[in-house]
Parts: sequence; structure tokens; C-alpha cells
Amino acid sequence: MIFTNENEFSLPLRVFMISQSDLLKMILEQFKVSKTGVHGPSHWARVKHHGMVIGAKVGADLEVVNLFAFLHDSQRENEYSDPEHGLRAAKYAKQLNHVFFELRYDQMSLLTKALEGHSMGDVHTNPTIQTCWDADRLDLGRVGIKPAPEFLSKEGQKWIDFAYEWSVTGKVPSHHEVNS
Repeated sequence: MIFTNENEFSLPLRVFMISQSDLLKMILEQFKVSKTGVHGPSHWARVKHHGMVIGAKVGADLEVVNLFAFLHDSQRENEYSDPEHGLRAAKYAKQLNHVFFELRYDQMSLLTKALEGHSMGDVHTNPTIQTCWDADRLDLGRVGIKPAPEFLSKEGQKWIDFAYEWSVTGKVPSHHEVNS
């Protein structure tokens, strides 16, 4: 499944108190690093795509996965070493909840855990958290790294070649095949 525009992978409006595009605009307005850099919106879009595809297969909470895609690198202070950006993103998400979107306590807990740990190199047994981490790791090609299978779920491992090609070339691969 390849998404070609926002309408194809939009979530029900009930999770958003404002439109998703307004939320994204607000996140971008406060974003401190280059919008065209390796942690900017083009990365977020690929993370969202990977997360929606994998999450649908494994039964992840797609509302959490969707928000993770936009928030996980939103609090970076630079493109390089910033080990605290996940913690700052989790705090930022807590500030936005009940103002810009509406997540239940259990969903917010999943989102904050995913944000806090997304760059630690861990694996997780929760399908939502691991889907978030898979989605981000599958886009490592943008910095010249092919994702390592041992840091991905079984479902995420199927997408390594597809995701790597997309990350490296910036173009969605024309083939829709994944490793079975």
C-alpha cells in the first residue's frame, strides 16, 4: 500500500481538536532545525507512511503512530547529536494533548514512551511503540544507514529494502513488493 496524498491516510477528525494540517503548521512554526534537513517534514512523511502500513498489519494504535510521525523529531535543537530530543518531544506532546488533539491516558502513555525511547536502539513488545520505532528506523537510509533487522519487528523487517530505496532516492519505489 502506497499513500500518495494526505487524504488517503488521514485519521478520523475526532482525534484532532484542530485540523491535522493546522497541527503540522504549528509544529513547523516552532521547529528549530532545517525544514529541508534529514529530520524535517519529508522524513516525517515517510515515517508516517511506514507507521500506517506496519501499524495496520500488527494492530497498532494508528492515532498514536500518526502523532508520533510528526512529533518525534519536532523538538530537535540540531541535526546531529541531540540525545534529549525524545524527552523534549514527549513533554511537548503532553502540552498539546487536550489542546490540539485528544488522546486518552493509555494512548498518551504509549505516545510518550515511543517518543522518549525512539532513538535509543531498543526493541519493544508493545506493537504500537515498536511500530513507531520501526517507522522511524526504516528511514535511516536518508543518513546513509541501511536499517538493521534486529532492531525491527518481523513486519518492519519486510520493508527494509523498499524503505531504504525510498530514503536514499527520495522517490517512492515503483514496485510494491516486500520481503515475505
